[in-house]
Amino acid sequence: MDGNAIEVEGLTKRFGELVAVNNVSFSVREGEIFGFLGPNGAGKTTTINMLTTVIRPTSGRATVSCCDVTKDPRGVRRTIGLVPQEYTADEDLTGMENIMLMADLYGIPTAEARPRAKELLELVKLSDAADRDVETYSGGMRRRLELACGLINRPKVLFLDEPTLGLDVQTRAAVWQYIRLLKEKYHMTLFMTTHYLEEADHLCDRIAIIDHGKIVALDTPANLKAGLGGDIIEIHVQGGASEALVGALKAIPSVREVKAVDGGYRLKVIDGEETAPQVLEIVRGQSMKVSRLSITSPTLDEVYLDLTGRTLREEDASGDAVLKQRFTVRRARQ
Repeated sequence: MDGNAIEVEGLTKRFGELVAVNNVSFSVREGEIFGFLGPNGAGKTTTINMLTTVIRPTSGRATVSCCDVTKDPRGVRRTIGLVPQEYTADEDLTGMENIMLMADLYGIPTAEARPRAKELLELVKLSDAADRDVETYSGGMRRRLELACGLINRPKVLFLDEPTLGLDVQTRAAVWQYIRLLKEKYHMTLFMTTHYLEEADHLCDRIAIIDHGKIVALDTPANLKAGLGGDIIEIHVQGGASEALVGALKAIPSVREVKAVDGGYRLKVIDGEETAPQVLEIVRGQSMKVSRLSITSPTLDEVYLDLTGRTLREEDASGDAVLKQRFTVRRARQ
């Protein structure tokens, strides 16, 4: 347990015949920003709900700040903070009143809570709006208030669920700054989910990708990208799929892998610029025409696609998840 804020061993959750989380094991180090990514329905939310004691595991073990989520759920709750995806602040209360309400729910005495609330409002640059009703706040201000509310109990571990969903680029950058500050100044451990892979790339020390209830990858962003082994060439040809073309492409010495993706082909290659002319020559030799070709260096998007077979986009979400995201985005843009 030394040096780890979260320890998960063989964690499993079943809902009847459905195995939502299947024998998951991982650890989160103290003071790191840990990204938890996965398609909707992959088991991401269920895992977080178990770690935050919302639901009980079917089997396995998990500890947060040395407190067992099953044996000592109150101990876990005392040491964690949560910033949910949805806006939860009461719009009829002021910013200060919302934070004080949260402090009261944690049982923090008023004399202790009020200076903390002022400090947090200063941290997220809402001091000037502390006495304004939240219904007058912009989306960015509301997200910053949610962050302040999640910090009122001075948590050792802060769970962030889609912390910048629906925010404009400038406000997202500001939230990134606050997240980094929590790590660097307060040495806080942050466990975050996000649909923005560039956000995970910039913020997270390590990333776990979960799919079909299992962890399929866990490493630093740099190592995950390096694991793809070079550049990616995506090519679309007129005339559809061809086994002969796939075989010819695989025969190129610098090509490591060829996959059929979205009506085209996705090639892992050692050097994209040198390999692309050879790819074009082979396609033309098969009497086919290229309709599109692109060369990209490895990104987390490429890693995610390689591991899960899909991109992390809203179109992949279930209807309920889409409606939830759209509601959050609308609230953020008010």
